[in-house]
Amino acid sequence: MTDPNVRPDGPDVDEDAVVLDAKGLRALAHPVRVQLVGLLRKYGPSTATRLAERLGVNSGTASYHLRQLGAAGFVEEDAERGNARERWWRSVHRTTWFNDPELAEREPEAALAYQQSVAAIYTLRTQQTLNGLQTMPSAWRNTFDMSDWALRLTPEEAAALYRELTEVIARYRRDVPETAASAPEGAERVAVITQILPDLDAPAASSLPSDALEEEGSPTS
Repeated sequence: MTDPNVRPDGPDVDEDAVVLDAKGLRALAHPVRVQLVGLLRKYGPSTATRLAERLGVNSGTASYHLRQLGAAGFVEEDAERGNARERWWRSVHRTTWFNDPELAEREPEAALAYQQSVAAIYTLRTQQTLNGLQTMPSAWRNTFDMSDWALRLTPEEAAALYRELTEVIARYRRDVPETAASAPEGAERVAVITQILPDLDAPAASSLPSDALEEEGSPTS
């Protein structure tokens, strides 16, 4: 993927991925930094000025956060493109994994800030697609989907569900520079966002009235 990702235990991490440690988690605990990394992964090397225009911030802010990301090892200067007037930056990795429950417990504020930033980016991406839906080619407009299903699972079943979903996604062509030229005609970038959200505030089945139990399992969308 081109954006940071949060996951439970799952398949082996790709060679072009970074697994967050405490330093990395604190470095990404800012929404602008999460977005900067995502843009560099999605569109390739760029300057602070161009990235600032995409994000709607000033170039000084973008430059500051890029330097912080560089110090943490997420981005690096692109010496082949840079010059005395302009610094170009590129992403060091293609994906980010955050799968350490103990780290989340040790760094709760940083973990929450990072996860909230990722969630906000996913929401923004969905809204941008909705805003452009009417002008989208019909073939792609007909593939657009927002669905949710209410399931009653154990933690082990939820982890198994996640692994099965990632196995399905892995069968399809990844959005990486190496596959762009060989992709078939009509192939475009598609974002697949998975969310497994435990609803721990919901009452247990045994505490529901009998008529509510009869309704359990009806589709929500």
